[in-house]
Amino acid sequence: MSKARTTAATPSAAPHAADSHDLIRVHGARENNLKDISIEIPKRRLTVFTGVSGSGKSSLVFNTIAAESQRMINETYSAFLQGFMPTPARPDVDVLDGLTTVITVDQQRMGADPRSTVGTATDANAMLRILFSRLGKPYIGSSAAFSFNVASIQASGAFKVDRGADKTRTVKRTFTRTGGMCTRCEGRGTVSDIDLSQLYDDNKSLAEGAFTIPGWKSDSIWTVRVYAESGFLDPHKPIRKFTKREMQDFLYREPTKVKVEGVNLTYEGLIPKIQKSFLSKDKEAMQPHIRAFVERAVTFTTCPECDGTRLSEAARSSKIKGISIADACAMEIRDLAEWVRGLDDPSVAPLLTALRQTLDSFVEIGLGYLALDRPAGSLSGGEAQRVKMVRHLGSALTDVTYVFDEPTIGLHPHDIQRMNNLLLRLRDKGNTVLVVEHKPETIAIADHVVDLGPGAGTAGGTVCFEGTVEGLRTGGTVTGRHFDDRAALKETVRKPTGTLEIRGASANNLRDVDVDIPLGVLTVVTGVAGSGKSSLVHGSLVKGPAAADEGVVAIDQGAIRGSRRSNPATYTGLLDPIRKAFAKANGVKPALFSANSEGACPNCNGAGVIYTDLAMMAGIATPCEECEGKRFEASVLEYRLGGRDISEVLAMPVTEAAEFFGAGEARTPAAHKILERLADVGLGYLTLGQPLTTLSGGERQRLKLATHMGEKGGVYVLDEPTTGLHLADVEQLLGLLDRLVESGKSVIVVEHHQAVMAHADWIIDLGPGAGHDGGRIVFEGTPADLVTTRSTLTGEHLAEYVGG
Repeated sequence: MSKARTTAATPSAAPHAADSHDLIRVHGARENNLKDISIEIPKRRLTVFTGVSGSGKSSLVFNTIAAESQRMINETYSAFLQGFMPTPARPDVDVLDGLTTVITVDQQRMGADPRSTVGTATDANAMLRILFSRLGKPYIGSSAAFSFNVASIQASGAFKVDRGADKTRTVKRTFTRTGGMCTRCEGRGTVSDIDLSQLYDDNKSLAEGAFTIPGWKSDSIWTVRVYAESGFLDPHKPIRKFTKREMQDFLYREPTKVKVEGVNLTYEGLIPKIQKSFLSKDKEAMQPHIRAFVERAVTFTTCPECDGTRLSEAARSSKIKGISIADACAMEIRDLAEWVRGLDDPSVAPLLTALRQTLDSFVEIGLGYLALDRPAGSLSGGEAQRVKMVRHLGSALTDVTYVFDEPTIGLHPHDIQRMNNLLLRLRDKGNTVLVVEHKPETIAIADHVVDLGPGAGTAGGTVCFEGTVEGLRTGGTVTGRHFDDRAALKETVRKPTGTLEIRGASANNLRDVDVDIPLGVLTVVTGVAGSGKSSLVHGSLVKGPAAADEGVVAIDQGAIRGSRRSNPATYTGLLDPIRKAFAKANGVKPALFSANSEGACPNCNGAGVIYTDLAMMAGIATPCEECEGKRFEASVLEYRLGGRDISEVLAMPVTEAAEFFGAGEARTPAAHKILERLADVGLGYLTLGQPLTTLSGGERQRLKLATHMGEKGGVYVLDEPTTGLHLADVEQLLGLLDRLVESGKSVIVVEHHQAVMAHADWIIDLGPGAGHDGGRIVFEGTPADLVTTRSTLTGEHLAEYVGG
């Protein structure tokens, strides 16, 4: 047997060529407001992108780097598969070199589909279903038998099989599938009931105008008269005196052809007609009076058959150690993780290992207080982002680029350190981590910082600084100057003018909370994530009995409904006074100055671009050749106001437009007032015609705030208004909140930012922990008292922040 040969390792004279690709190079980026910028980002490091709102951070990170990576990965698939995939266009950039696979973890809220839960949005529910199908007693079927999205069906029939040469054989088959869906609520957990008293007055007859449904006029042949003249009902008899048969026909009759005054119409029972015409539509897209009617007429109650679990009785009967899958999904995830840890069966060992890892990731990321049956649509933007992170924490992938959009949103200062540790852990596994962030606590851990600016919109789009955190502090940029800003506690606080009483609040994890919220002051409701802040403010205050009496206006970060034609000018009502001013100055009608009406370019119908669908390749939007992207026909652009045409006005940023409409020939007080409100909320950089679909969550909230500031509501409820705000802009926000209070409003803010807490007149702190460890008021009083006592986690962090 020959001796094994050994060779001594000799150091290489030169580094391997593969090791030279350690940078992501971006040259000539011009996406959105980026001004031909070039930067080099180190790989396998944590890079934070910062700068004022609207400076171009998202345009660089998401719309350039992440978009091009995704596009290039998609191109590796066959043309057939690409036809089913999203097709982002190539970003406007000269060179992108050194890209790796990008995983984007953004703050887009999860879909509000009633069947989507935290468990279905991750892999946890799928693994639990398999676990119960293997270990559950009694055995009821495969994993589908435990899914509330799968209905039980049974079918049987005969079909002919052609055997050739005129030989056919009839084959009988029976098909059965056992699903876990509750048949009563169809897996939704709630059932809707229609309050008939909101549809009609049963003391009146149809001829006397019994219907109280908005838009149902007595002379309409399509609504009221089809009932009155159908022949099924006596139109002169009060509805309460209808016979059993008449009531059945009136409320539930199947669609039937009838003739009214020689016109062929379809008669349908009132309940299915209301469900089709009102309840099948998106409530947010309805006109306010229609939405108010739907909210009055329809009540959603917990399904009495499944008790809100969404599951069939059979699915709930199968148990492991006395726990059903419904019980498991209702547990807080940290408790469920402990229960799963107690299971030990060799036949499902790999499954238990994977399930434990997933549940532990939830706990590690600070979401242990959630339950798997929590509706996905009820998660905040920050919670949704962290749920998306769960699947990446245990990943064995390395050399991946992770892109995060403000991962500290919705996090208490106590939780930010935990998030920072997770970002560093992803980096230390050999990944490139790119973070768009404003919080100094997260900027401080960066290996590399890219500061964009110096301003927003057209005043931004350039790289102001690139280097280390220490270099940023002394670099003289807006971010550097404000990096160590600390808001001081108020010397004196305002005195309340009254109180809003909340008694016995028990929504979600609240424990019969009694609290008096002071009016006429700035109140901050705070506490760790999951402590019950939103349940208290939105569940008990905004939707409580006192909301209508006090004129409560809730302003959240939810998406604004609208197409790419919608913009700040149309949303705020600003376009109306502008159109009237143009019409008056030129002696023509206002409709000419709307790109959605008579003034629209006939070639592109007022869109400004022509869209060309290229199947599996990215669709192309080319500027309209006739209007050159201005959206209006040429004759409309000849009309001017103050020397500008309507397209030039819509291209103005808010600050410029405020000056334009504030004085001189174009002076329009109604428009100037709205523009001042937009500038007050920190949106001075937005152009009047910028599509709403391009706004971030924080920008959407501030746009809503600017719109509501003109209303008469007495109590404003804001949900984390510092989201997306640069350090330099927080001071402006505090000034705006002060002005609202001084104008006679009461302002209630759900917030984690210490600057807003320090500036408050009154603080309500919930906790002490999250989930079942929270739901109690742990402090009520002034910020100074909270700092002095340091009695809560919030108190400790606020004292550290103000140097107390």
